[in-house]
Amino acid sequence: MCRLSLSGPRRIVRAMLAEMRIQGLGVIDDATLELDPGLTVLTGETGAGKTMVVTGLSLLGGGRAESSRVSEGAKRAMVEGRFTASNAALELAEEVGAEADEDGTLIAARTVSSDGRSRAHLGGRSVPVGVLGRLAEAQLAVHGQNDQLRLLRPADQRALLDRFAGDAVAKPLAAYREIRTEWLQVGAELTERRDGARRLAQEADMLRHGLTEIESVDPQPGEDRELVEQSRRLAAADDLRAAAEAARLALGGSEDGDSPGALGLCGEARNLVSSSGDGELEALNARLGEALAVLGDVAAELGGYLDRLDADPERLAGLLARQAELKALTRKYAADTDGVLEWAAGARDRLSGLDTSDEALAALAARRDALALDLAGHAEELSIARSAASVRLAEATTVELAGLAMKDASLRVGVARRPAGDGDENALTVEGRACHAGSSGVDEVELRLVPHAGSSAQPLHKGASGGELSRVMLALEVALAGADPVPTMVFDEVDAGVGGRAAVEIGRRLARLAARHQVIVVTHLPQVAAYADRHLVVQKGTDGTAAVTRSSVRRLAEDDRIGELARMLAGLDETDTGRAHAGELLAAASSHRESDRAADASRREREQPGGGRRKRPGGARKR
Repeated sequence: MCRLSLSGPRRIVRAMLAEMRIQGLGVIDDATLELDPGLTVLTGETGAGKTMVVTGLSLLGGGRAESSRVSEGAKRAMVEGRFTASNAALELAEEVGAEADEDGTLIAARTVSSDGRSRAHLGGRSVPVGVLGRLAEAQLAVHGQNDQLRLLRPADQRALLDRFAGDAVAKPLAAYREIRTEWLQVGAELTERRDGARRLAQEADMLRHGLTEIESVDPQPGEDRELVEQSRRLAAADDLRAAAEAARLALGGSEDGDSPGALGLCGEARNLVSSSGDGELEALNARLGEALAVLGDVAAELGGYLDRLDADPERLAGLLARQAELKALTRKYAADTDGVLEWAAGARDRLSGLDTSDEALAALAARRDALALDLAGHAEELSIARSAASVRLAEATTVELAGLAMKDASLRVGVARRPAGDGDENALTVEGRACHAGSSGVDEVELRLVPHAGSSAQPLHKGASGGELSRVMLALEVALAGADPVPTMVFDEVDAGVGGRAAVEIGRRLARLAARHQVIVVTHLPQVAAYADRHLVVQKGTDGTAAVTRSSVRRLAEDDRIGELARMLAGLDETDTGRAHAGELLAAASSHRESDRAADASRREREQPGGGRRKRPGGARKR
């Protein structure tokens, strides 16, 4: 298959999940889902396998693999997704060596065997499952009923506000975290020096003693090896002298001439060939001359060696004593003198950090206090940015709640500083108050709902029913749409506990959200399904040989949509009344979509430069 290089300019294409194939997952035997860039809805009877689609998306996103999800009788389950990838996804693929297809799409796949083993692939390359998780961070956001529960957690509420605020919070938060890391490190070092003063003092004494011992000996790099060679030569001086004198005698001969030696014999041979009168023998004269020259040089060098050879017993004793000093060091600190010198260098560095004097502790405390003052400034800046964003988020979400049949409801986003508890090691004074300096600042964020006029604001876990919580979450997602870079949003029965007019408005808001994101919705409400740009239905069947349920997924044409919506209207798919009602739903949804798109186009025109308000830059999502 032809592949597309990831380098060079990239085409500007709307990022989305274009297609998904599921095999052997739950009740779905083999199904291919072609998804719309706008709003795709999945419907079907209870137990047909709609949730397997969300499970498949979770697997594509690096979620936990469970062998129980593999279809009965199947060896493995497989989920494959074809993404029109964002720049972040393409950069990830390039990083791991994956390749895009010739049309620029990325293929991600996940298999789960019946014994629980899992494998992941991206762009034709086997990758760790974590890579698919990183791909999902750039491409997918799956929202289910569990996300409603997470919405009740204070830490998630703060993360949601930060996501809405974008760079206004992200930049001071990054600066705060950088200073906080150094502040914690200096504080921990100060505590360690104070609490472990005796232990550290003992360690310092040991290091100083070692350095004093090493400095008194003053070893030099490689000295131990040099001493071994010198000592060996001095200890064997007599044997070396005898060998050198015998070699010189063999070359030069004896002084009385009884033993001519190699030089004399070579000279005699040269005289004989040069006076032979034979051309062939005379030709050897030059080579014998060269031999004489070499032998003469060697004899001279042997004489110089004998002159230099020292058999001084006192010098040998000195060398042996020096070796003993060095061995005393190498027994304690390292294997050789080079290692001893390295230990000394490390000991000096360690000593510089073991100063427990009052002056050193005072300097460290002053550094900690200066960092605390700097950190408090960043914390205050972060609180101001969050407070400003909280007002905007509350207003935007309240507007959306009004459109979700909660016209008298309002959301309030409270930002308050978390007080430090007794003995809090991360206590930080901000504007005269002791606050807990956590990794995300000193703020606590709480979402409160006023469900109707005249009621008091209550935390979400106290003031919202299941249906209201679904609508609050959707309202927040619509308000956050401009700040969320994730191109594909998946909602799994986010409309649970909702009906009537509220259900119509949920469908309308999801359609509005689909103007900026690809939206995939699993729903049981016909009012929501009526707003789909593409309607997929999960249908139950049997395998033909046994009473085993198998499901498939098919795309509905417009006429078929009326029948499916009528079925969802309390099973009225075979009645004229049900089909008429379904047709009315589709017509109303179409009308709403047209008017909403016109309103959105007008608003975007006003937000263009020179046309009124500028669009607020979005921030990176943290999930």
